[in-house]
Amino acid sequence: MSDFLSALRISGSGLSAQRTRVNVAASNLANAESTRGPDGQPYHRRDPVLSAVGFEAELNGASAQPGDPSSPQGVEVTQVVEDQTPGKKVYLPGHPDADTDGFVTFPNVNPLHETVNLLTASRGYEANAAAVETLKSMAQRALDIVR
Repeated sequence: MSDFLSALRISGSGLSAQRTRVNVAASNLANAESTRGPDGQPYHRRDPVLSAVGFEAELNGASAQPGDPSSPQGVEVTQVVEDQTPGKKVYLPGHPDADTDGFVTFPNVNPLHETVNLLTASRGYEANAAAVETLKSMAQRALDIVR
């Protein structure tokens, strides 16, 4: 039973991490043309940083036992970082955010990159949702056998 719950917990953490990836990519796409944020600067694209939880024993070659805190427990978003690469400068002298030379700095968001991020996160979410459905089906079959 603990393996079942462990697998469910791992898939649940994957669902949560992929949801965060989708939200961040969608935010990046939504702000792809935002030349001025609350700080007066153009929007900077963001990236979530994912980390394995409790995977140290596996990496060190130790044989982790179920329930051991160092056995694989899933994935988590440890932080969301801003990409500090400069944005594209476009000559638009009439734009309200143009500098003294008439250039506007646009966000460093590449819509193609963000679309790929959305697709891969969506596929990851679907895979974890399918794993949860499989686990639910296995649990139901086990209960049917016991009856």
